[in-house]
Amino acid sequence: MSNLVELLQNGLVLGDGAIGTLLYQRGQPLNASYEALNVTNPETVRQLHLDYLRAGAKLIETNTFAANRVRLEKYGLAQRTREINLRGAELALAAARENHALVAGSVGPITTNPSIVLTDEQKIASYTEQCDALLEGGLDTLFFETFPNLGELLLAVAVGKRLGATVIASLSFADDGHTSDGVRIAPAFDRLRAARADVVGLNCHFGPTIAEKILQEIAIKPGDLISAYPNAGRPQFYEGRYLYHPTPQYFADFLPRLVAQGVRLIGGCCGTTPETIAAMARVLPQLKPIESKPGSPVIEIVQRTQQDAPPEPSLLDIFRKQTLIVTELDPPKSLDLEKLVQGTKALKEAGTDFVTLADNSLAILRVSNLAASFLVKQRTGLEPIVHMACRDHNLLGLQSQLMGMHALGLSHVLALTGDPAKIGDHPDASSVYDVNSLGLIQTIHRMNEGFAANGRDLKAKTRFIIGCALNPNAKNLDSQVRKLEGKIKAGAHFVMTQPIFDPQLARMTYEKTKHLGVPILMGVMPLMNGRNAEFLHNEVPGIVIPDIIRDRMRGKEGPEGNATGLAIAREFCDTILEFFQGVYLITPLLRYDLTVELSRYVRELAPRLKPGNQ
Repeated sequence: MSNLVELLQNGLVLGDGAIGTLLYQRGQPLNASYEALNVTNPETVRQLHLDYLRAGAKLIETNTFAANRVRLEKYGLAQRTREINLRGAELALAAARENHALVAGSVGPITTNPSIVLTDEQKIASYTEQCDALLEGGLDTLFFETFPNLGELLLAVAVGKRLGATVIASLSFADDGHTSDGVRIAPAFDRLRAARADVVGLNCHFGPTIAEKILQEIAIKPGDLISAYPNAGRPQFYEGRYLYHPTPQYFADFLPRLVAQGVRLIGGCCGTTPETIAAMARVLPQLKPIESKPGSPVIEIVQRTQQDAPPEPSLLDIFRKQTLIVTELDPPKSLDLEKLVQGTKALKEAGTDFVTLADNSLAILRVSNLAASFLVKQRTGLEPIVHMACRDHNLLGLQSQLMGMHALGLSHVLALTGDPAKIGDHPDASSVYDVNSLGLIQTIHRMNEGFAANGRDLKAKTRFIIGCALNPNAKNLDSQVRKLEGKIKAGAHFVMTQPIFDPQLARMTYEKTKHLGVPILMGVMPLMNGRNAEFLHNEVPGIVIPDIIRDRMRGKEGPEGNATGLAIAREFCDTILEFFQGVYLITPLLRYDLTVELSRYVRELAPRLKPGNQ
């Protein structure tokens, strides 16, 4: 029996963080070629292992996640597959012996390229070659990690068990709790145990919050060994690089909740550093594993039908007459749109002028916002603002979408660059980015003049009201305003901002934008509870919540949390409407009851205020 299994049966074990991401952050490319460091620069790899071990890790992984023949072929390294894996095992073992720790051989999916189609026999041969080399290097444990597809993980587990290894089998679930082949966590874990995996778990793709949520579905029985290696939230894409929030204390604070879901082997995936592991190591000795717990039921969604409704006037028309209220509702992740429709009706009654529908925000799969917008307009009469991201369509596809919107009578669009697919629930999908938000604004403006981007005469003119985004939370607001000036010059008619949680940002943004002469809608998102505040601050790029606000929310849950979040949001609305003639309300998790309350509040408050910049 493996020492790891014995340790897990008797208590909790702390794993390491993501050596591949750490190598990338220190200047190595984010691709399979970093595996060659095992032989070209072994001291770098050895030092990173030691950093995690000295932080408190008792199980480290080899630097071999993508060291299989198929991935290495792309970089001309296929013939070194055995050498790279052997050396990876030797380096990790040498570091672990100095610190009385264990080592697992890291093995990832053979390829993330959907255009490469392999037979099961070819996959088995590839896994066998890599696993053989790792075990020959002195290991007895294999860590199959970041597998989005249960079927492929079962193939890998079969290889590992045939070779006599202890096996950790870890899936990467989508935010909705499904594998890419449509299996939820409880039946997936059952099938992995039936395949004789010694430890089953999840890793990558999301941070601790969603990891805990998904783990709530599983029942824990005596003898179950569960692992969890969440990401450090979601990365930001900045100047061509993926950057993660440093969240060591957040991970440490979250550790008891993961243990309460049955986790015994705990580490970190993308973005987690030695500092993250050190923070977790300070908390772990105070915790004890649980022996059993029930699983929570999975609620299934029922599909419903839709009906027609009349249109509304344009955003600029309404802005000239009254304070403008725009409210965001995300299209659902399932096929049930009824809650979206009901929320829109309630918001309209509460005084909202427009609803906005995001375009697969955070790169997470949702119902097409174009289809959802048309449905909302038909059934409620409220005019939608359709977000359009450059991520999912090339320039040809973007223009086709815009022509379709025009044909359907949808005339409001918010032009966005879009979150990269890498951070979402389809990380293997391609991000296109033929143009960015500025290029998209220019394209839409050109269509308003009657021409396609290639100069082709469209035989008519579109009449889009073009919106653009501003992030007032950015460290350099002046730089953001300069970019905004370029967007307005390119043809943008109005501006919507990220949610703010510091009232001073309203005054500062007003001072820096009052010369622009276009409607600016400052974002307000009601916080639901203390945990929601921590999640947004630590795991969602572009959102910063000051300590004073998080302190007000800390410990507030349920109705008390909702009430406190609404009180804070009302305060922000008060401040914003001193300077701006519009507000952008952002509905959290389709809790439209919260933005209904805010919409009603703003509509009652607005006549008593005289905005300063419009």
